[in-house]
Amino acid sequence: MKAIKLSFLAMLVLLTGLWLLADTLIPDPFNYFAFRSVFMQYSGVIAIGAMSVAMLLALRPKWLENRLNGLDKMYRLHKWLGITALVVSVLHWWWATGTKWMVGWGWLEKPARGPRPEETLGFIEGLFRDQRGFAESVGEWAFYATVILLALALIKYFPYRLFAKTHKLMAVVYLVLAYHSLILVDFGYWAQPVGWVTAALLLGGTISAVLVLLGRVGAERRVEGTIDNLTWYPELRVLESSIALQPGWSGHQAGQFAFVTSDKREGAHPYTIASAWDSQLQRIVFITKALGDHTSALRDKLKVGMPVTIEGPYGCFDFDDDCEQQIWVGAGIGITPFIARMKQLAQRHDKRTIHLFHPTADYEQAAIDKLTADAKAAGVTLHVLPSSAGRRVDGELIRAEVPQWQSASIWFCGPPKFGQSLRKDFLAKGLAANRYHQELFQMR
Repeated sequence: MKAIKLSFLAMLVLLTGLWLLADTLIPDPFNYFAFRSVFMQYSGVIAIGAMSVAMLLALRPKWLENRLNGLDKMYRLHKWLGITALVVSVLHWWWATGTKWMVGWGWLEKPARGPRPEETLGFIEGLFRDQRGFAESVGEWAFYATVILLALALIKYFPYRLFAKTHKLMAVVYLVLAYHSLILVDFGYWAQPVGWVTAALLLGGTISAVLVLLGRVGAERRVEGTIDNLTWYPELRVLESSIALQPGWSGHQAGQFAFVTSDKREGAHPYTIASAWDSQLQRIVFITKALGDHTSALRDKLKVGMPVTIEGPYGCFDFDDDCEQQIWVGAGIGITPFIARMKQLAQRHDKRTIHLFHPTADYEQAAIDKLTADAKAAGVTLHVLPSSAGRRVDGELIRAEVPQWQSASIWFCGPPKFGQSLRKDFLAKGLAANRYHQELFQMR
C-alpha cells in the first residue's frame, strides 16, 4: 500500500507544483471571478491528469507491477485516481456552471468587460480560440457521463459483467475530455513545464483509451486453453476447474491470478491460480466459490472440452521474503493461493517453518482431506478452523499457536475487513508493517 500511496501523492504534488510555477490561486486583484478563472485552470489540470494516469493503469502495464507491488495494488490506485478525478471535476463543473446560474439568479454580478485590446494570435492559438465554445459544450456532457459511469463503478451491487462493459465507455468519455482540456487549458501553459507534462499525460491517456476500445488490454498475455476436468464440492459451493493450455503461457508463481474468459458476452473475470506451474503438463487450475450471479452459474455453464481464454499471470502475492517463518491465513475461498504454494513446495521444499490457518464457514471432508494431503506433502502445519467449532480466529489465537510469530511474516488472503483487523492487531503487537502481506483482490 505504501508504494501506491506515495505514487498517488507524488502525482498530485507534482502537478500542483508545476501549475504553481505557471499560475497562482491568489490573483491580483483578488475577487470571485478572478479566483474562478485560475481555479478552473488548476482543477482542470488535476482532473485530466488523474484521469490520464488512471487510463494508463487500465492497460495493466507489466513493467509497473513490481514497482507498485501487483496489479491488485495498481487497481486500487486506479480507483483512487478515478475518485479524485470525479471530486475535482465536480468542483470544476460547479465553478463553471454554478457561477452562471448564480449570475442568472441575481446572487452574483458579472463584472463589466471593458474594450478588449487588439490581439495578434498565432495560427494554433487562434484555432484553439475558435473551438472554445464547442469544447465547453462537449466537456459538460462528458462530465455528466463521467459522473454516471464512475458512480456505477463504485456501486458494488452493480453486476460485474455490466460494470466491465459500461466502464469501457470511460475510454470514449476520456477522449472527449482530453479534447476539452487541450482546447481550454491556458495557452500560455504549453510553453511551461506544466504544459509539457499535461501534454505527455494527454498523449499517453489518448493512446491508452484507443487501445482499450480496440480490446488490446492484456492481448500479448492471452493464451487459449480447454477445460479438461471439473470437480464440484457441494458443501463448500466450490468448483475446481482444470484447464489444459496451448503453448504460449509464460508460467506463473504461486499466489498470482489470471483473467479467465469462458463466455465473450460475459467478459473476463479474475481468479487466483490454485496450481503450481509445470512446463511439461501445461495445465492450470482455478477454484471458484459460488458468491455472485456469475460464479453461481459456472457449475452449469462450464463443460469439459469447452474452450477458454486465460490472460496473465498478474500479482505479486508471491511468498518471497527472508523470514525464518511464515504464517499464512487463508479465510474461506482465500485458501486458493496457499493451495498453489503448497503444490509448489511439494516439488521443491522450503526450509522455513510455515503455519497455515484456514478459518471457514463451510466444511466438506473431501476438500479438507485434499488440503491436508497438500499440507503434508509441502511440510506445512495446517490449522483448519471451522466456524462451527466456535473458535474465533484472531491475532491472539495465532500467537498462541505460533509462539515464535515475531520472527515470521504474515500472508493473508480473504475478506478485506478481516485482513485489515488482523493487520492492525499484529502491528499493535510490534510486527513490522512490511512483514504483513495482504492480497487486495478487488478489481473495482
